[in-house]
Amino acid sequence: MAKKVSRYAQLREQKLAAKEARGPGRDAASEKKGRVDREVGIRDEMIRLGQFVKLADLAENGAEARELIEQGLVQVNGEVVLQRGRQLHAGDVVSAHGESVRLVGA
Repeated sequence: MAKKVSRYAQLREQKLAAKEARGPGRDAASEKKGRVDREVGIRDEMIRLGQFVKLADLAENGAEARELIEQGLVQVNGEVVLQRGRQLHAGDVVSAHGESVRLVGA
């Protein structure tokens, strides 16, 4: 029986293939440094990373958000974060799947 491959493993493979196609010395992070694709607002002062990944539609549900974070595929302000409970505040930028989302307060 073939092993089931997660959606995120497939996305990671696609990302690696795209990086190889671009050639040496260029990666997606350097090409879009400082760029934010969209903003997502919250009502409270802070939100946990796992919750925000779901809210920003970077994951379909909590299990997928947990998997993304545990695999090191989520960055907060340019740094890989492995804790779902990390507190985020207005101005923080969360990146996954090549998309960056800024957290804005109400």
